[in-house]
Amino acid sequence: MEQAMLKDIIDRYEAAHFLVNRRLNAMFRELMPEDLTVDQLSTLRYLQLHNRSTSSELADIFCVGKSSITAIVTRLFDKNLIQRLPDEKDRRVIYLALTEEGRQICDHMNDKIDVLLAKYIEPFSEQEAIGFIETFEKLAKGMMQS
Repeated sequence: MEQAMLKDIIDRYEAAHFLVNRRLNAMFRELMPEDLTVDQLSTLRYLQLHNRSTSSELADIFCVGKSSITAIVTRLFDKNLIQRLPDEKDRRVIYLALTEEGRQICDHMNDKIDVLLAKYIEPFSEQEAIGFIETFEKLAKGMMQS
């Protein structure tokens, strides 16, 4: 790809990414219970998708320091939304998993987020939506490999 075209695509991507992320974060905050942050909800949703995780894995996935994850995990634990489970083979390893209350909050928030996002995705044709998500997934995969 020619350098000028690449630069134009990068600029357009950055502008769209900035706008979409800022707007979505603001909309997500409006949907959430007062005592939950976007980072806490993201952690809950990740645990819901993966059943359990360690703090180190969460820090890697969210590209933050372990102290940041520790603070989030502590707050979620104090709210009884996650539980700490020792590994059966290695007691030094502690897994994090949702409590029943954490699952209920995730399910409730997922329903709200689905309704919100559907409003913006429905105007696309099926082919456009699939093409977009496949391209976005390809970008995500490339980032995970590097």
